[in-house]
Amino acid sequence: MYVNAEDVLPEHLLDAIQEYVQGVEIYIPKKPEERLGWGERNGTRKHIAQRNKEIVRLFRKGESIYSLMERYHLGYDSIRKIVSAHRKE
Repeated sequence: MYVNAEDVLPEHLLDAIQEYVQGVEIYIPKKPEERLGWGERNGTRKHIAQRNKEIVRLFRKGESIYSLMERYHLGYDSIRKIVSAHRKE
């Protein structure tokens, strides 16, 4: 989102910034504690976690890795990593 600095910054702060840059767009990132992790905003992280739990559940019930590969369109190594990561549970 583009915002004109003159509309949101106090004059003394705008003057200080203009000592470094003028007439260009500048990105001001969020503070680290306000950033969301990968996939948290759109629900992707939650979706993948649920999918992985389902893969582990099916594997434990006896479904083969090759069957899971076809069902979830993942490679052999991906399925193995998912199953291995949940072995301790």
